[in-house]
Amino acid sequence: MALPVNIESLLGSGIVESERIEFKKSWNPSAIIRTICAFANDISNLGSGFIIVGIEEDNGKPLRPVYGFSSNDFEKVQQELISYSNLIRPAYFPRLALEEIDGTQVLVIWVPAGSNRPYEAPRDVTSKNKQYSYYIRKYSSTIIPNPEQKKELIALTANIPFDDRVNSLASINDISRGLVENHLNETKSKLFKEIDNIKFDDLLKQLNLVEGGNELLLPKNIALLMFSREPDKFFPYTQIDVVEFPNGMGDKVFYEKIFKGPIQKQLQEALDYIENKILIEQVEKIDKTPVAKRIYNYPKEAIEEALANAVYHKNYEIGEPVEVKILPDSIQIVSFGSPDPSITITDIATGRIKARRYRNRRIGEFLKELKLTEGRGTGIPTIKRVLTNNGSDVAKYYTDESERNYFVTEIPIHKAFIKSSNKYRNQVGDQVGDQVGDQVGDQVGDQVGDQVGDQVKKQFSGHVSEQYISYTAKKDKPIKNIKNILNFCGTPKSRKEILEHFGLSNHTKNYKKYLEPLLNQELIRRTIPDKPKSSKQKYIISEKGIKILGNNY
Repeated sequence: MALPVNIESLLGSGIVESERIEFKKSWNPSAIIRTICAFANDISNLGSGFIIVGIEEDNGKPLRPVYGFSSNDFEKVQQELISYSNLIRPAYFPRLALEEIDGTQVLVIWVPAGSNRPYEAPRDVTSKNKQYSYYIRKYSSTIIPNPEQKKELIALTANIPFDDRVNSLASINDISRGLVENHLNETKSKLFKEIDNIKFDDLLKQLNLVEGGNELLLPKNIALLMFSREPDKFFPYTQIDVVEFPNGMGDKVFYEKIFKGPIQKQLQEALDYIENKILIEQVEKIDKTPVAKRIYNYPKEAIEEALANAVYHKNYEIGEPVEVKILPDSIQIVSFGSPDPSITITDIATGRIKARRYRNRRIGEFLKELKLTEGRGTGIPTIKRVLTNNGSDVAKYYTDESERNYFVTEIPIHKAFIKSSNKYRNQVGDQVGDQVGDQVGDQVGDQVGDQVGDQVKKQFSGHVSEQYISYTAKKDKPIKNIKNILNFCGTPKSRKEILEHFGLSNHTKNYKKYLEPLLNQELIRRTIPDKPKSSKQKYIISEKGIKILGNNY
């Protein structure tokens, strides 16, 4: 069996934390079984652990080149491991793989978190009179838990994190093989090279994405969240909503972009959108030196960690999206569900994360493999570090302390951008409003001609990051802007939703005045084109509309 992660990533601790990996120079069954038991108990809900046989270590770091493991011993060790794993109570069987590194082979034992914890194992599997104990991981060591830790472990019986639970309402047909293969390719897993020779069922088993017998394999929630094309079919509102309030939340003007699909795709696309549309760099030359000082309104790394944490810690049993609110002076990231109550707000505010327990242990593993987050427990300290390095004020965190129903991360804008941001908004608003209002004014009352689209595209595409392109209706005051309407129709909206969103009544005259011209010029289109009067009719931005918006879409 090949590993789901790259062997070099394991050795470099770039993907797997030291407490989830153990190096052994040679096969030592008693010590290895104890560690397998500890990884299976997974007291901190870390997801899985790895034991690599054939590597010496120095203070937890592998010595290179590696010592190696003889492939001639593989079958013998495999048989012994099966026999000794039967001694674990209840029986637990890890997965084995031979991997090549530094020109030789090593034995990798992958230990996914068990579904029947707590587990106990003999202290010495070779002894005739076997003494059993529970085992847990404490930092990078396998230990026998103290009475308090033992009580905590037993309390976890049958308490499986949400993302690792089996979903009986879905089938493996809901999992996309293409998405699974893309993941293996992105993470440089050895499995990707063998993919053509592996049945899909077996591939899902090897990745620990399904559970059950061959006659009925059921997907785990993690498989549906990451490898189903429409996870919101199973978990409503599994999406990221990015909403910009250019004048603050009290104003009626706002711009919304919704990201759906597999959660890792949502996360990456939302981050790309924020980076391209919201993040600004300012370069300041230092007098008489070749050095330039670079600051950002929001450091990219802080946004990445905060949003990845929101996706990771979200309670997917609550039908609410992750929300990113772009305000004039801050970005707020809201997730429903929050870190375990053992982590206090004081711990979070100071960046000292003392205890770790995770609602979704598998999401953390996958996001780290994809390098979408630094790792477990590192998000808050990372945010604090990069904000300090950027000269920004500290982030703030909010939750309902007792219930932990929601968690808000508020990242302040760098002070250097507050005045310039407001000044920029006013200048752009005045300039664009005057230009477009003068040029287009009387024409738009009856039609939105191709000239408008051409003018907008020519004059403003790629130059105006704020969405202030407005048009006026004949004999009317300025109404809602073209870009606002097109952006609002980024997802299908009904006529009623569109008109009421812009403060207009759902009357035919308003439809003909404000929506019909956009339809005629093919800036928006009907979702049911062959039934224009259908009660289920909705409207969505067209390809032509997207081209007019250009980089601002």
